[in-house]
Amino acid sequence: MDLPRLFKHVIYPPWLVRRYFPPSTLERIEAAIRASERKHSGEIRFAVESSLDCRALFQDEPCRERGIEVFSDLRIWDTEKNNGVLIYLLLADRDVEIIADRGISSKVDPSEWERICRMMEEKFRDHQFDEGVISGIQAIEELLIAHFLPEPGHSNENELSDKPVIL
Repeated sequence: MDLPRLFKHVIYPPWLVRRYFPPSTLERIEAAIRASERKHSGEIRFAVESSLDCRALFQDEPCRERGIEVFSDLRIWDTEKNNGVLIYLLLADRDVEIIADRGISSKVDPSEWERICRMMEEKFRDHQFDEGVISGIQAIEELLIAHFLPEPGHSNENELSDKPVIL
């Protein structure tokens, strides 16, 4: 168990999520996801969590594992082409994870996801939360356009909600 991490998560107030992501920022993120998904057939979700619960902390659960849980809970895997992507932000750790479904993972090198995460984290360190998320969405959009263009003659149905999730 990592005591400094435990302490940080215990004292990290949930209301900071609303401070960093007020309704206007959440609306901008939702609009960015909606606009992005018109250009490709992938599905993007954004979820932010202030801190982990005590169970996860005592088990020293990494941010990546929590992101995979959220990916599953939000049913991002439940798309026709297995092309869903989750941007998961754990504020207490200032850690971003991108979880991509198997249809995308087979086409995109993991270093690309890592590059996008680091770029977002850099913006978050400067308290540019809205810009960080929207830049991340745009970078993911480029990868999805390269591999998941909408098929001609098929509707580009929105399979998952574009609304950001606060956990």
